[in-house]
Amino acid sequence: MSLKDIQSKIKSGDYSFSDHAVKRMIKRDILRPEVEKAVFQGEIIEEYPDDKYSPSCLVYGKTQGGRDLHVQVSFPPSVVIITAYEPDQKEWLNCKIRR
Repeated sequence: MSLKDIQSKIKSGDYSFSDHAVKRMIKRDILRPEVEKAVFQGEIIEEYPDDKYSPSCLVYGKTQGGRDLHVQVSFPPSVVIITAYEPDQKEWLNCKIRR
């Protein structure tokens, strides 16, 4: 699957947020439009083909305001935002490569 497939599902509104994602986004003050913007202009930086529930990937992107975000999202046909967070600079080089 590709990022374009994920973006298409999000653009059409055919996606959801996991309970975990909602809780984390509230705690981290991350808004739905920020997640969408990060995915729309982002890039896949890691893939998890053997993820617990379904294959997923980690997308790195920036929000409208320039905030760096990581968004873990499952691949189609069922696109689910699994979690979203600001990457920790101690763990990530340029927000894209694990240290």
